[in-house]
Amino acid sequence: MQFDVFTLLPEVFPPYLQSSILQRASQRGLMDVRVHNIRDYARDKHHTTDDTPYGGGGGMVMKPEPVFDAVESILGPEAGRPVILLTPQGRVFNQTVAQELSGREKIALICGRYEGVDERIRLHLVTDEISIGDYVLTGGEIPALIVIDAVARLLPGVLGDPDGAADDSHASGLLEYPHYTRPPEFRGESVPEVLLSGDHAKIARWRREQSLLRTLQRRPDILEKAKLSKSDLKFLKEHGYELKVED
Repeated sequence: MQFDVFTLLPEVFPPYLQSSILQRASQRGLMDVRVHNIRDYARDKHHTTDDTPYGGGGGMVMKPEPVFDAVESILGPEAGRPVILLTPQGRVFNQTVAQELSGREKIALICGRYEGVDERIRLHLVTDEISIGDYVLTGGEIPALIVIDAVARLLPGVLGDPDGAADDSHASGLLEYPHYTRPPEFRGESVPEVLLSGDHAKIARWRREQSLLRTLQRRPDILEKAKLSKSDLKFLKEHGYELKVED
């Protein structure tokens, strides 16, 4: 899968992309992240990429020409590829959106800066807008890395465990169950006996129930959207939760 990232801060990306799982994925040809400096496409000798907003007000706005020139020069006439602006005004990024994007062969990400981008970029260049949450950052670089990381984990072969992505929190609509490793006892806290039993059916049931319980305790709001079996609903009812059914 190919990611083309358009940014004013290309130096932000290599330290993270050249580490751990993402580095191995790139080395194995499973993903290709190409980072493009918007400033290289500025039309004046000072490589200006921002200007004051019409109508007054504080802050600066990213100019349309360098962004259009950068994206159109790199992507060419190719149609159908998502061109995503990272912005607080976009749809909120979640696991469902990550799964949607993981089915694409190529994605372009535009990292906003300053007070935002000229509205003509949004209207005539961008095909989608994504926010990573209801708060404000200084730019779209960290959100772009989050999107790349979350999408890359879903690509076949990226994770060592082929089922690893399916077990993650939110992948199944629930928070993930607790994890334990050696030693079996640490500071008076022991690993649950069921995990040492070797009974895979019991372990699977325990993990499912722990996911349900943890979600109920920490994120009850997402239970209404989760795919729950009759046994799941029975377990949750025993712990004080009943799914609300609208008339």
